[in-house]
Amino acid sequence: MCRQAADHGEGREGQGEVIQVSVRTASLTDLDFSEELLQTGWWGNFKQTHGWRAHPFLVTVTVPGEAAATFGLLALTRVLLRHFVIAYVPFGPTFDPKSGRGELLSALAGALRDQLPRNTLFLRYDLPWNKTGERPALAGSGLTVRKSPSDIQPPTTVVVDLAGPPESILASMKSKTRYNVRLSDKKGVAVQEEGDAGLEAWYAMYQETSRRDRIAIHAPSYYRGLFVDGRSYPGKQPVVTLLTARHEGDLLAGNICIFWKKKGVYLTGASSNAKRNLMPTYALQWEAMQRAKAAGCVEYDLYGIPPNPDPGHPMFGLYQFKTGFSDRIVERWGTWDVGYRPVLCAMYRAAEVARLFWFRSIKKRLRRG
Repeated sequence: MCRQAADHGEGREGQGEVIQVSVRTASLTDLDFSEELLQTGWWGNFKQTHGWRAHPFLVTVTVPGEAAATFGLLALTRVLLRHFVIAYVPFGPTFDPKSGRGELLSALAGALRDQLPRNTLFLRYDLPWNKTGERPALAGSGLTVRKSPSDIQPPTTVVVDLAGPPESILASMKSKTRYNVRLSDKKGVAVQEEGDAGLEAWYAMYQETSRRDRIAIHAPSYYRGLFVDGRSYPGKQPVVTLLTARHEGDLLAGNICIFWKKKGVYLTGASSNAKRNLMPTYALQWEAMQRAKAAGCVEYDLYGIPPNPDPGHPMFGLYQFKTGFSDRIVERWGTWDVGYRPVLCAMYRAAEVARLFWFRSIKKRLRRG
């Protein structure tokens, strides 16, 4: 089905010209050309085994004065309280018009409205666009686009350029990071690929990490699904790997990384409380970068840091660790909502704000007490 959505656009400079959007349903494998991992058919296939329903589309956008652009779009939906549905676009749309960003998001949401389940409350975009130029907001014309109470995917990240030889990549790191990489090698830390066969031991260590750093983690089936569901996907599959760092047989740390086309992604990692002075996490990241480069990647995404180098931030140590590998910090626009049912959408957002206040303020104070 294809639907024009010109009526959802905002007029440009009083001339009545609007962004034109049309969508048609597609198959998951139609998304295999996407450069963005979370917009691929593989990711949609994986998420369908973990509580979501995948909706693949092909979208054509015409910006006044420019040639039409066609791209794949993966939307995920989930049932809420049995009767309602929320829709989510992870790291999409990949097409950035630069000008008229809010207009595009509104028009695209309007075009998708009849393609999504009837009781969908809102469409939530997690934008991959760099945080420069025009804000992607829109009010007073078409469907309103506003910032979400919080971001789902990390809007700020560190990216390592893998274009040069290994020596130049290592030389571009901060001196302390280079020292720690070399120290782990000198002390005999060995990094190897274990795949999903090593997940049980890795997850036990991940639980240890969760308790120490007070972070939420998924159930073991989620991480195993990255490997198992990935292998069952009929289209193009990324390389999903579990790298572990050991010393004299002791498991010290482990990272799950994904290599897709030109980008390597550090998805998540765990570390033991033992032998932390051997710097196993540095050895892991350096090995992952070399493997990503060998797989054809030109950059490696360390996947999330705090927005500012604030020593008072609970994740400031993570900021220092990741920025030691590269000074290239990428800031994105984050998560934005387009409501289909304004009253219910406002209630949902209010509940989110209350939940965030509980976890970030009240619960934190209780822990300190």
